[in-house]
Amino acid sequence: MGIKNSGRTHVLLTIGVLFTIAGGTRWLPQAFATTGADSLSSRPSDALPKSYVDESDMVRKVCLTGDLVEAMEQDQKSIEQRISDLRTEEIRFQNRKMELDQQAEDLKAIQQQLDDRWQRMAEAANQDIQHLAQMYGAMKPDQAAGIFNQMDAGFAAGFLRLIPSDQAGLILANMENEKAYIVSVKIASTNSDLRNDMVTP
Repeated sequence: MGIKNSGRTHVLLTIGVLFTIAGGTRWLPQAFATTGADSLSSRPSDALPKSYVDESDMVRKVCLTGDLVEAMEQDQKSIEQRISDLRTEEIRFQNRKMELDQQAEDLKAIQQQLDDRWQRMAEAANQDIQHLAQMYGAMKPDQAAGIFNQMDAGFAAGFLRLIPSDQAGLILANMENEKAYIVSVKIASTNSDLRNDMVTP
């Protein structure tokens, strides 16, 4: 009776061991598969040789802090503001240049108007002098001489040069001797520098 119980016990133990081994064979592959998948998915670069790992991945590992991001945004705003200021300054300079160009054109137009007016005044004055010279030439020599005696010597010389030579000679002959001499010297000295240049070899 004792021998039968002992044999039954050995059989039961053997069956239990076989079931345990069978269950372990089903569980171990799943455990190893899960662990391997987790390790590959978590750090895929660890499964590759170092020569195949891109070093640029290290850049992605840099963590931008809030202070650094704020500083970069502030720098960007400063650059944009500086660019805006430069554009505004450029526009201001362009407008100022346009104003100066317009002022230059206005001054040029005013100068041209003044030159034209001066030319007209000079022509009018010359016509008046020519008219007076004709009037003095039409007068009797003694009457014209009385007027020339009272004139400035240079002024009288200028009028006599505009009057025909025969009439101017008669007026000069009727003038006071001293005044006639001074007027004659004035007439002779007119354009004397040009005459000297022509005579000098």
